[in-house]
Amino acid sequence: MLKVRNLRCGYGSLEVLKGASLHVSPGEIVTLIGANGAGKSTLLRAVVGLLRPWGGELTVNGRNSMRQPVWRGIDRAMVLVPEGRQLFADMTVMENLIIGGYHNRQRDREIEAVLERFPRLRERASQVAGTLSGGEQQMLAIGRALVARPKLLLLDEPSMGLAPLLVKEVFKVVRELKDEGVTVFLVEQNAVGALEVADRAYVLETGEIILEGIASDLMSNPEVKRAYLGKGYKEVWE
Repeated sequence: MLKVRNLRCGYGSLEVLKGASLHVSPGEIVTLIGANGAGKSTLLRAVVGLLRPWGGELTVNGRNSMRQPVWRGIDRAMVLVPEGRQLFADMTVMENLIIGGYHNRQRDREIEAVLERFPRLRERASQVAGTLSGGEQQMLAIGRALVARPKLLLLDEPSMGLAPLLVKEVFKVVRELKDEGVTVFLVEQNAVGALEVADRAYVLETGEIILEGIASDLMSNPEVKRAYLGKGYKEVWE
């Protein structure tokens, strides 16, 4: 579904990604974890065409995506839920959902499916998006992406700024999406939640992949525990 090989990318003269390689197969949840500034969001921006790679290989559904325009990602059923949600704050919940499915001939059906998944959005359908709570805004951001019927859903820090109960709800939705056939590439600083929900995982550090493997194996890796899972890891999962 997604293949990144020796990807180099950056801003101006600053190289952020220094030969990163990873892949996401159909039906998987793959997570990319790492500290703030490691290059996670830069990688996503390159994947969707918001940032032009300097070198390497990038394919989506087997097709070269190194120089693709942003709209081509949607054409290939790839949708990004960006960090910070990036909603149309002055538009209503329903208007945001409609925009999410502007190219989908079955938009109304997909909107109804989103409202079934997130009943709170149905209750807030006519409310301006900028007045929603943080959790509701994240529901809307994910819902807007789902209206486009993505085969590959890219999530950039979906748990950021949310209360613990809402974080669990977000990861629950991610797992449900996999069960419904959506492939998910999850970029997260919340390593505990990301590793718990993912099938496979990569660890990005200063622009390079330093670890990869089955998510449950990385969960028990001493270096991952020390660097990313925090002192409260045992208490969280016990």
